Amino acid sequence: MKPKNQRLVLVGAAIVALFTAALLAMWGLRSQASYFYTPADIAAGKAHDGEAMRLGGMVERGSTTHLPDGVTIRFLLTDGKAQTPVTFRGIAPDLFREGSGAVAEGRLENGTFVADTILAKHDERYMPPELGNLSAEHKAGKTLEK
Repeated sequence: MKPKNQRLVLVGAAIVALFTAALLAMWGLRSQASYFYTPADIAAGKAHDGEAMRLGGMVERGSTTHLPDGVTIRFLLTDGKAQTPVTFRGIAPDLFREGSGAVAEGRLENGTFVADTILAKHDERYMPPELGNLSAEHKAGKTLEK
């Protein structure tokens, strides 16, 4: 076989190997994929029961209730167009509060979203408590001494 043909065969084999590796990776990760939905998408019937997904929106003010077991929370997520009831069993993140953004990971069961994980969002103006006074002094033009 000529060297030119050998290179073509090697390049072709490499392309086939990469394509096969990509297909195997996608097939192996298909159960890990979760799609992002809003409450309006769920109300429109775009999400199906039992499907792994993420639900994002704002926690409706006055909707959060803690059940007597101490670890189950029920609340409503809204996007301004629709609301979806959410049930979460576990410890909610510190930033989770009414009127704040949240993303819940879990499954839809009979119209209620059962969350396995809750991710709370903070606004872009977040400042750690340790730096809170620092930023106020900096804005006032004071110098810092160490």
